[in-house]
Amino acid sequence: MQGKKITFREALRYWLKLGFISFGGPTGQIAMMHKEVVENKKWLPEDHFLHALNFCMLLPGPEAQQLATYIGWQLHGTRGALAAGILFVLPSIFILWGLSWIYVAFGMVPSVAALFFGLKPAVAAIVAEAVIRIGKKSLKNKAMAALAALSFIAIYVLNTPFPFIVFSAGIVGYLLNTRLTGVTPPGSNNADDTASVVSNGWLRALKITAVGLLLWFLPVVVLGLWRGWDDILVKIGILFSKAAIVTFGGAYAVLGYISQQAVNIHGWLLPEQMMDGLGLAETTPGPLIMVNQFVAYVAAYTHAPSLAPALAGAIAGLLATWVTFTPSMLWIFIGAPYIESLRRNVKLASALAAITAAVVGVVLNLAVNFTRHTLIPDTGGFEWYALVASIVAFIGMTRLKWGMIPVIVGSALAGLIWKTMP
Repeated sequence: MQGKKITFREALRYWLKLGFISFGGPTGQIAMMHKEVVENKKWLPEDHFLHALNFCMLLPGPEAQQLATYIGWQLHGTRGALAAGILFVLPSIFILWGLSWIYVAFGMVPSVAALFFGLKPAVAAIVAEAVIRIGKKSLKNKAMAALAALSFIAIYVLNTPFPFIVFSAGIVGYLLNTRLTGVTPPGSNNADDTASVVSNGWLRALKITAVGLLLWFLPVVVLGLWRGWDDILVKIGILFSKAAIVTFGGAYAVLGYISQQAVNIHGWLLPEQMMDGLGLAETTPGPLIMVNQFVAYVAAYTHAPSLAPALAGAIAGLLATWVTFTPSMLWIFIGAPYIESLRRNVKLASALAAITAAVVGVVLNLAVNFTRHTLIPDTGGFEWYALVASIVAFIGMTRLKWGMIPVIVGSALAGLIWKTMP
């Protein structure tokens, strides 16, 4: 597979470095890994890297972190996968933990509030740009566009639960196959090969599943026994565990689901706070899905009785991160040996393509809500500054190819200047 022997220490240094420099969302992170792992270090050949990426994109959860986990597994087995998967997110855990505390502790300080005021137009523009980018890649025909439109109507107008939308789209895509999605994966769907792999590996998969489920739900059970099963910490663990299962389509799909639950249903956060969390997650290294930690931190900080707010936030933030990434890595440990057979399964690929199309509608719902709350805040009135700033940021990213980090930093500083002008 690779031309030279790769030591575990060498790989460990690279995964730690990647955890600190992995800015730019999944696209940037995957590009970083490709340049280093395929082009510079030549740890994997091009086709193997792309096959692994295709496999990770079939799974719920953050594909960049799952790709790192899979590459680590290919290089050094279980310890390699654990090192890659954990170090990919570890720096961002502590960075976002500190930023979340600063947000809730000092958010009302005028200068800090002005920075977050400036962040909101950038976030609205970023999500709007994501709708267009994901839509161009996913909506390959009129049927897929119609599926996205139905998904938007279902969640925006009817407030349909996100998991129902995901599974309904998957069933439609699976049953209608290429007639709806137009998917033509490389290779053929060799049922004999698939059956052989499954037959030989079922015991291994069963053992990994048992251990993974135990690790996944143990913190939730401990908190339930300590705090009671109706406690907000337990509810946070359950909510983000559900998100880890149903959120196909990347971090923006997670945001759509979590926003619906945390803001609309549970009332733990305000829409503006969701936007602030996304802005913070965009400016830190690691997967964008780390916004889960921010949401959980703020929710518990303000809603957990009989616990010091900072302690409640810390427990909730770490819990959300744990139940987000433990299953994400579990899917890799279970599925890695089946990468070729799954990649060639046309029906499965069609189901996932339909789900991705539905996710476009969910992300559009997120963009509409974010924009509405940016332009018409709960305090009343219309924010003309936010409208102009959003348009400038959107045109900058789509036409002038501005980077996401400069847009966010520049927007925050512009908001500070605007709010502090005499």
